[in-house]
Amino acid sequence: MKAPNTALLRLMHLISPSLPIGSFTYSQGIEWAVESGWIESANNLQDWLENQLQTSITYLDLPILKNLYHAVEKEDKETLQYWIDYLNASRETSELLQEEKNRGRALTDLLIGLDTPLASSWKPLLSQSQSAAYAVAAVHWKIPLEDAAYGYVWSWLENLTLSAVKIIPLGQTQGQKILHQMTAAIPESVSQGLAIADNDIGASSPALAIASSCHETQYTRIFRS
Repeated sequence: MKAPNTALLRLMHLISPSLPIGSFTYSQGIEWAVESGWIESANNLQDWLENQLQTSITYLDLPILKNLYHAVEKEDKETLQYWIDYLNASRETSELLQEEKNRGRALTDLLIGLDTPLASSWKPLLSQSQSAAYAVAAVHWKIPLEDAAYGYVWSWLENLTLSAVKIIPLGQTQGQKILHQMTAAIPESVSQGLAIADNDIGASSPALAIASSCHETQYTRIFRS
């Protein structure tokens, strides 16, 4: 009998939309972009997401996730703190930074509840970053780095697509078409992101930064970012 792929099941658990870390409460500026007329259709949304995938996700989030993962493997708190600080300094607005921290705190509490080693003793550290807590879970559950990176990107893409479906609004089928079409771009993003040297890490998404900043003072809103 073939051995069960427990690591794959753990990854599916880790990226599930039902994970109680509040992913569904964030739109990362999409709510304002819709109100301003920047995003009015499924095509606009896909362009918005593809741009972020090719910039900040590939050149910032993924290489830092790689470094966080390796730091957790070595139980190197100093290096882990360095890359947490680097990632948080790269979040371009107050809302994006608070999202990283809030989701990090929620995921850390969940991992403590699941008796994950390091989660309790490293709580002050992991609560600063969702990506760091995600790396701890991935290492503990023996999820290979590449698989963890795929899961990270998919979770980001799915959460924002589901948020946009509600905001624009779009039909559920249109949202699924976007996910289906963008899936083809994920392997290249992961491959590039995990190969980026430390000195080349960094990206800016001006439209995201503007939308997120304006969302902070948006008159009516249903999302936290």
